[in-house]
Amino acid sequence: MSLSPAEVAQKAQILAEALPYIRRFHGKTIVVKYGGNAMTDEKLKHSFARDVVLLKLVGMDPVVVHGGGPQIDDMLRRVGKKGEFIQGMRVTDRETMDIVEMVLGGLVNKEIVNLINQNGGRAIGLTGKDGSFIRAKKLLLPNKDNANDMLDIGQVGEIQSIDPEVISLLESREFIPVVAPIGVGEDGESYNINADLVAGKLAEILHAEKLILLTNTPGVLDKDGKLLTGLTPRQVEDLFADGTIHGGMLPKIGSALDAAKSGVKSVHIIDGRVEHALLLEVLTDQGVGTLIRNR
Repeated sequence: MSLSPAEVAQKAQILAEALPYIRRFHGKTIVVKYGGNAMTDEKLKHSFARDVVLLKLVGMDPVVVHGGGPQIDDMLRRVGKKGEFIQGMRVTDRETMDIVEMVLGGLVNKEIVNLINQNGGRAIGLTGKDGSFIRAKKLLLPNKDNANDMLDIGQVGEIQSIDPEVISLLESREFIPVVAPIGVGEDGESYNINADLVAGKLAEILHAEKLILLTNTPGVLDKDGKLLTGLTPRQVEDLFADGTIHGGMLPKIGSALDAAKSGVKSVHIIDGRVEHALLLEVLTDQGVGTLIRNR
């Protein structure tokens, strides 16, 4: 099919626009938190896999950390359980933890690995229990109704440490790591960890150039629904304080803020419902979604 002169010029401009970004980010680590609609829509799943492979082929080092909330909820329904959340965190009893581990460490992780490999990449799937590279302990949440009380929400973990050696080894052999957010405790117990928190901490430990969080929203919105971008950590803290950021966005933006404060050069909250959102963010002038600068 022949292209019109205008279409030819547009495609040439897009390709030329990508060159300085390929040069700038060559050899740099980019941590991508993969979740939301991008994980459940077939077309978006394949476009995401192609995006990851392309970034690797042009010399960047993508590391994928994935969630799997809808898939976990579906499996819970099959066994007659209902998902429950407190302060954006999934309440995880022992039976729920078994399901989380099966879904995240097995079904979802291997599907992502397979998609990347089908599109020409070399992906390796792992959880934080592999090599004990994500050490965790039980997370206790502050009770908003009683400052002296802490809430136990089961086998939900907070990160104690991350050993980057496994990821670095995979990157050195040109593999693409795909990480399920499951940590391991001192006694070998499994902990369900929020994927946004794992992605943020991993970006810090790996000294990543970028942390990119795929969401089901255009980005961070103000109270009038307007997209905000080019935010500083101080501006993000103000959005927490005035209640603009709330609910399920709390752990996501909280991890983004921590990563920006800890040296990750830029953090991006982008709309995973947009096809090839990852490429648009990394390789174009405008990008998509909300940018949080590290200062």
